[in-house]
Amino acid sequence: MYKVEVLKMLPEHIDGVLVVENLSFKIPWSRNAFIEEVTNNKFARYIVAVVDGNVVGYAGMWKVFDEGHITNIAVHSEFRSNGVGSILLEKLLDISREEGITKLTLEVRKSNIVAQKLYAKFGFESGGVRKAYYADNNEDAIIMWKNSIL
Repeated sequence: MYKVEVLKMLPEHIDGVLVVENLSFKIPWSRNAFIEEVTNNKFARYIVAVVDGNVVGYAGMWKVFDEGHITNIAVHSEFRSNGVGSILLEKLLDISREEGITKLTLEVRKSNIVAQKLYAKFGFESGGVRKAYYADNNEDAIIMWKNSIL
């Protein structure tokens, strides 16, 4: 087994984040998007999971008043199904508690059952559908909410 360290995402992590991003998404975010999030977006909270100095996952959310919107969680394909996603989500919940966020929301692909199960494990519930949300294939998104962060 390996030791997972969770750190605040810094610009020096972005190369590793982009590897995970490109392995995880059909329409990946750009380097500039991540740079903007970690250096200029006062609402953004981003973290990385690191093993032996290498980024193996990352997660982010935006804080708007007392609500958090999880923007993305991704884990390197070689580290999936090993608890890294749970570690990242738990850390987002810790950050939420520390910063007075009382509820969280996110969108997840209708077909991404693995992610939906992860979110459900942490108390997220389906709260609606965004029709044709994903630009790559017009897939619907399930809107999930966690209405109590206590």
